Amino acid sequence: MWDERYDTDDYVYGTEPNDFLREQVGLIGEPPREVLCLADGEGRNGVYLARLGHRVLSVDASAVGLRKAARLAEQERVPLETLVADLTEHTFAAEAFDAVVSIFCHVPEAGRPHLHRQVARTLKPGGILILEAYTPAQVPRDTGGPDTPDRTPTAAELEAAFADFEILSSREFDRQVVEGRGHTGLGAVVQFIARKRPA
Repeated sequence: MWDERYDTDDYVYGTEPNDFLREQVGLIGEPPREVLCLADGEGRNGVYLARLGHRVLSVDASAVGLRKAARLAEQERVPLETLVADLTEHTFAAEAFDAVVSIFCHVPEAGRPHLHRQVARTLKPGGILILEAYTPAQVPRDTGGPDTPDRTPTAAELEAAFADFEILSSREFDRQVVEGRGHTGLGAVVQFIARKRPA
């Protein structure tokens, strides 16, 4: 599905970074930091972080999307490492990243516990998770996001999954999301920031 969606000349979600990421990027720390971008699609967020001087691994299930990410990085003259992977199965190296950025990463409910464990595993002590996703309330809307609630997390789910972290912010609310033609209008989102406690 994602290969088909991304198989177009334009960038479905635009080339500018997510607003929430741009607001919170200072939490990652002074570059260069090692940053993992989950479900980075066509690379808008990974390339933004690379432009700031971070070392970025952009992961997505779509090879088509990541080829466009590599092309965007080349246009911006920044390095970007990409990896095609199923986030419900992939294992990341332990304590490899200073930050994990998860922007509209929507995987099936059955696969999210594995992904959450991998986020906790791959973050270094003191590392930060910056996440924005649509919630189940988004499903009936036609402004973007999954068409089934199975792929949408809640703040309560994230708080439970990362209970061992220091939770800096966790909230659900409606906001205008305008990102290319893929996200256009009022969205029901969860924004979640948590820091892995030092060992």
